Amino acid sequence: IGEAIDLCYIRPVRAFISPTMFRYAACGGGNMVLDVVWYFVIYHYLIAERFIYLGQVVISPHVSSLIVVFPITFFTGFWLNRNVAFKVTHISSLSQLAKYALTVVGSILLNYACMKLLVESCEIWATPSKIITTIICAVYSFLVGRYFTFKG
Repeated sequence: IGEAIDLCYIRPVRAFISPTMFRYAACGGGNMVLDVVWYFVIYHYLIAERFIYLGQVVISPHVSSLIVVFPITFFTGFWLNRNVAFKVTHISSLSQLAKYALTVVGSILLNYACMKLLVESCEIWATPSKIITTIICAVYSFLVGRYFTFKG
């Protein structure tokens, strides 16, 4: 995967960003697309836009879709960042996984807050809301990934 990404790292791009940042953006972009596609499929076909009733708790379809999509993109994101984007080998994978999990908790809270705000308060459809939320979370993830989780 890293070699394929490096093939796209051409002269005009080299003037603006480092190879590590390019790999990070490519991995994050790929994981973001995966996240949105899985969200769309799960929201419309698995959850089928239905509310989930768990006794006295009711989970909205957009939030339950986030819950289902999360484990998929958590592990693909960690693997891509550890093995393709940063390749920091002197830090144990368990230590990085713990840091990654901690930063993802912040991302989950941000995801939840954005989806609740956009869908329920702003009344924007769930899939466009998810795209907006993903962009906001990508900026957050970039900053914590670079300066905390995968700092070499």
